[in-house]
Amino acid sequence: MTFSTYICRLLIMEIRTLPLVAIRGAVVFPHTDAILTFGRPKSISAINAAFQESRVFGIFSQKKTSNPDPAFEELSKVGTVATITQMMANEGEIHAMVRGQARMKLVEGIAQEPYLIGKVEELEEVDTKSIELDAITNQIIELFRRSINMGKPVEVNTVMKLLSRQADNMEVIDSVASLLDITWKEKQGLLSELSTRNRAEKVFEILSSEVREMEIEKSISQKTHKRFEDQMRKAMLREKKRTIEQELGEGGEEEILDDTTEYDEKIKKANLPKDVKDRAKKELKRLRQLSPHSPEGGYIRGYLDWLLALPWSKSSPSTTSIKKAEKILDDDHYGLGKTKERILEYLSVLKLKEMNKSTENHPTILCFVGPPGVGKTSIGRSIAKALGREFVRASLGGIRDEAEIRGHRRTYVGSMPGRIIQSIRNAGTNNPVFMLDEIDKLGTDYRGDPASALLEILDPEQNKEYSDHYIEIPFDLSKVIFIATANVLDSIPLPLRDRMEIIRFTGYIENEKYYIAKQYLWPKQLKVHGLNEKDVKINEKALRYAISHYTRESGVRELERTLAAIARKIARLAAEKKKYPKAIKVEDLNKFLGPIKFRSIMAEEEDSVGMSTGLAYMPTGGEIIFIEAAIMPGKGNLTLTGQLGDIMQESAKASFTWAKSHWKELGLPEGFGRKIDVHIHVPEGAIPKDGPSAGVAITTALVSALTGVPVRRDVGMTGEVTLRGRVLEIGGVKEKTIAGHTAGLKKIVLPKNNKKDLEDVPENVKKEVKFVFANDVRDVLKEALIEKDEKFIPSTPSFLANA
Repeated sequence: MTFSTYICRLLIMEIRTLPLVAIRGAVVFPHTDAILTFGRPKSISAINAAFQESRVFGIFSQKKTSNPDPAFEELSKVGTVATITQMMANEGEIHAMVRGQARMKLVEGIAQEPYLIGKVEELEEVDTKSIELDAITNQIIELFRRSINMGKPVEVNTVMKLLSRQADNMEVIDSVASLLDITWKEKQGLLSELSTRNRAEKVFEILSSEVREMEIEKSISQKTHKRFEDQMRKAMLREKKRTIEQELGEGGEEEILDDTTEYDEKIKKANLPKDVKDRAKKELKRLRQLSPHSPEGGYIRGYLDWLLALPWSKSSPSTTSIKKAEKILDDDHYGLGKTKERILEYLSVLKLKEMNKSTENHPTILCFVGPPGVGKTSIGRSIAKALGREFVRASLGGIRDEAEIRGHRRTYVGSMPGRIIQSIRNAGTNNPVFMLDEIDKLGTDYRGDPASALLEILDPEQNKEYSDHYIEIPFDLSKVIFIATANVLDSIPLPLRDRMEIIRFTGYIENEKYYIAKQYLWPKQLKVHGLNEKDVKINEKALRYAISHYTRESGVRELERTLAAIARKIARLAAEKKKYPKAIKVEDLNKFLGPIKFRSIMAEEEDSVGMSTGLAYMPTGGEIIFIEAAIMPGKGNLTLTGQLGDIMQESAKASFTWAKSHWKELGLPEGFGRKIDVHIHVPEGAIPKDGPSAGVAITTALVSALTGVPVRRDVGMTGEVTLRGRVLEIGGVKEKTIAGHTAGLKKIVLPKNNKKDLEDVPENVKKEVKFVFANDVRDVLKEALIEKDEKFIPSTPSFLANA
């Protein structure tokens, strides 16, 4: 400690009143010099006042750096008494060199204007002398020397003073603390530490971490520099060697020993078409002419890897056997009779072309359309298995970028081929069965239209020379069997739809689901969960109960998950060596699966006025729906509820119009429609409903409400009604009739033109249900409404009869 420092410390040993300055984002330590810039009015006033008197003032770091005018309570608890050694004013700012003297605390704030004035008390340090402190200080100096040698920026005077040991322990510790690369809050913590030994240990720990980090950075830098020098040396030697060989007239491009020789061998063995081989050699020549450090070399290598990996001339051998294909389809899928028949016809055409060695290799593009979970993707795998070809699948759902299909141009960083070429490479042959899944879910945005990119791929006249943007060489896709899948056709663009033959997959009926679960799903889940089919069985009633009360879907995915839940429960009981049922019954399902999720809708128990039973086709299969109609005095308004779609609402309006135009035939007063309000409701309002096939059911319910004649509870109906009363053809006859049979209907009224569709209805349904075919809505009313003495006798509500 110098004599001047000692005198200054004696002057502030007692409590003194000093000007105070708040600084932001910095800490001044005792025994250190710092250059500070003051710009706030209060700080400038405080520095001027201190400079005119004893040059002594107090420095505190403020807690919140965003506050331009901090109060006393916003200052840190521990600050530094400092003296001004030099000062210079410049354009409204003061630049001052200050010297920290000692730690202090604020005893009392006296004034805040025109600057901060307070009483401060110097804080005495403890643990200032010990052998341990000397040892730690020596280690700090040694670490400081190592950091200086590795490039830590420090002033020369500070280095000389610390390394020559002209300073005592406290001065060394505070000086190094001020130079640490830490935040001002961490430095404030070191300033507030009054134990010299504790402060020395913290400084040593932080400085050690800094030195280790600098050593790692230096090591990495040295390794990088050495690697770069080695590469430059090799490149220079390679260029010299090439120049010498050219001067001597020796060697050639094929004799240069570099990593491109591997591509020579691959090109020779790849059996490439002539145009592909020429392109590969051209790219290889470009690669050899590039500098080893050119980034373009990596792009060319990637392109050559793709070019050589594609199966330009490799095909799977043809092993088409129609009997074998039929067996595979029957073993893998239950039902789907018409679908299997069309697929076998497709395979038969392929076999005849192979036998006759036909050059017209234009396979039809198939598109499987149906609800989720009915086996569209899995039947594609079965086709590949039957043909003995590789199977690849590309999911197109959500794709909005055309480059995902056709690839990226090679000018882009990270470019690569599209999904078609990628899948062909993964297949390893140029004639795989290629499934384009979810083709109806393609999107479009500013990056292009992926559906338009598929037009060339799915056109047998064009895909012989399919060009991917990345490969840039035509690839023959005419040998590929493309199969697309979709849930709906509406979202597929018409030009794309026109290139495909649509094969519709209908949903499974309950009986089909039962056999699928029994033959495929239940044995599969037992095997997956480590169970044996001999130890655990599920009886027919329980399986049918699970299908009807725990699932509601067209496919069997939810059914498979339900059976998996049962298998998991049993597996846990078996693992814990607890008792479990060897034969699962209906009463066990509630224990394994919880309360039932769905309740089958059954026919009404009694005939009702204003309520008819309709047959509907939902995404989950056939259902029966009830149509309710009510009339009341009003002004001719028609109210429709039950979450009906636009088409179904139009059917209701057409039915009301037909009733009003046939008032005399129905025995109703003339102009009755202007004096009543009609409310038509379809229960289960949470389920959206749409379509024209409920027209006859709506008309029947409305006529029943108007005339007071009940509707037979055991009669179901479906069909579209026109304004003239004609009953038009509808779809989903198989599913609707099975749903009506399950609900207990004895008679089902269908449009006359749907008589041909009875061919698809199961025999047991045709035996137990009477089918009536209607050409006019009067035929439906005759079958659905109750007659008295074989005559249609209306019983009009009293308020309507008196209208």
